[in-house]
Amino acid sequence: MPGPFSSKSRPIAVAGVLAAGSLAILWLACMVPSGRLGVTAAAGLFPVAGVLAAGRMAGYLCWAAGGILGLILLPDKGVALLYLAFLGLYPVVKSRIESLRRLSIEWVLKLAFFNAALTLFWFVFRSMFLPQPPQWLGDNSLLLYGAGNLVFIVYDIGLSRLIGLFQTRLGPGRR
Repeated sequence: MPGPFSSKSRPIAVAGVLAAGSLAILWLACMVPSGRLGVTAAAGLFPVAGVLAAGRMAGYLCWAAGGILGLILLPDKGVALLYLAFLGLYPVVKSRIESLRRLSIEWVLKLAFFNAALTLFWFVFRSMFLPQPPQWLGDNSLLLYGAGNLVFIVYDIGLSRLIGLFQTRLGPGRR
């Protein structure tokens, strides 16, 4: 006997519920006085849950719905842009990249994705996020990209460990 969701409607239902959670966390990111980046990154865990619970399509739907609603409803559009361009999208893209099962190619693609997002924010959205860069940074793109790539690598490894923990908690029958 089939469950309450058909195989086609399950990813959509899961994505809708998780997008609401993601949007709530994005709203919180708009309200906190500091730690906006970290809270926005936490909103990116909802698309991860979508991928784990109902497949990559649910992850993409969660990311798109949460990001678009964020652009419409959130008071700080920068938080929604950060989620749409990187922190909400990357966890789903990461799942696709890691399905290649070739570590060197995976890292090249991950770093390319990150650097494309960083370039977008540095050259297109910089006035929104960092209207006056700190004096030590100035216009030193080399420092920005070097430090950014190191932070990204730590973020990716941490995200991988968190996903592994989620998978362990879900158990073998629920992946």
